[in-house]
Amino acid sequence: MSSNSSVTTVQLGSVSQADELQVHLLPCEIEHDGPAEVSRYFTAAIKDRKHELTVSFRGRGFKGQEVICPQGYTGLVLKQVHKPSSDQEDGVVKVSSVFHNLTYWNLETPPSSDDGVVMAMGWPELAEAIHGPIED
Repeated sequence: MSSNSSVTTVQLGSVSQADELQVHLLPCEIEHDGPAEVSRYFTAAIKDRKHELTVSFRGRGFKGQEVICPQGYTGLVLKQVHKPSSDQEDGVVKVSSVFHNLTYWNLETPPSSDDGVVMAMGWPELAEAIHGPIED
């Protein structure tokens, strides 16, 4: 029986050299893999009205909210160091940046507690309550 699984290794030593970054999670796919002048064209256009962030991206309205990483957690932005040439070859990534909060954007409607990203950030606290010791 052969295995078609591979392993991706994270170079953890790269965490200490990583800069903290402002992260935006957009509801779209951008077919570009490289630098972008986000702070010049995107961040500068964000409007904060009554605790609701709004911005227009390529003519579409986005509504956003700041989402904080769970206590004790740090978000990682990874960069591929070694791209596997087959399914059997292992990959290697390094930490290029870290973040402790991100701006989560939805198309046209504000993010809500029912959105997967928002729910995921609450999971560690819920998991601790479910699996932690029971106190009398």
